Amino acid sequence: MVQAALFDLQNSHMTLVQIADFARADHLAVLGAFHTDAEDAALGLGTLILLGPDEPGFWHYVTAQTEFTDSTPNPLDRWSHRTITALARRLGGTPYFPFGTPVRPFITWALRSGRAWVSPAQLLVHDTAGLFVSYRGAILVPGELDLPPPPPKPCESCATKPCLTACPADALTANGYDLPACHAFLETKDGKTCMTQGCAVRRACPLARTYPRVDAQSAYHMAQFHK
Repeated sequence: MVQAALFDLQNSHMTLVQIADFARADHLAVLGAFHTDAEDAALGLGTLILLGPDEPGFWHYVTAQTEFTDSTPNPLDRWSHRTITALARRLGGTPYFPFGTPVRPFITWALRSGRAWVSPAQLLVHDTAGLFVSYRGAILVPGELDLPPPPPKPCESCATKPCLTACPADALTANGYDLPACHAFLETKDGKTCMTQGCAVRRACPLARTYPRVDAQSAYHMAQFHK
């Protein structure tokens, strides 16, 4: 199986759809991809594939893995590293992660994929995950895989833009995001909903409302954010 996968990819026979099928076995989804170019000398030429949670069911699956039962810190990052590294080996590619060092420009990569944009609230928004988009890693594979055309930017057809008025902490200001105000609000009784269900701005996004991410997953990320 592994040898066949390597052979197909190296001969440009493997498609992005097939790679997505491999990733889905570990509840990972292809959230975008792009062809690298001469400016990506540190990476090399090929196709960079961005991976994130495959929903529904990601959190139930990942929290049953050994990283979440061994009482060692950073279970989600450790699972991501193990799983995506193994998938990269299978594909004959190189893994990259949004945590650890060196720091990788995942926001820039997401924007280059044509499936993520800067939202009116200045947070990254994705064509299917909305403001709940998250990336667990990326894999650079050799060759230029055929990529689908980019989807339309969802914010352009969002008439009410509820993300702009959803923040109960008024942390979205004309001067940018007020991080201290956000953290201060999360310490209050009124901030409990954001801590247990996820950021109110992210939840307000119409795409995020239909994205099947469970509250426990949002609570985990909020706990990591508000330490």
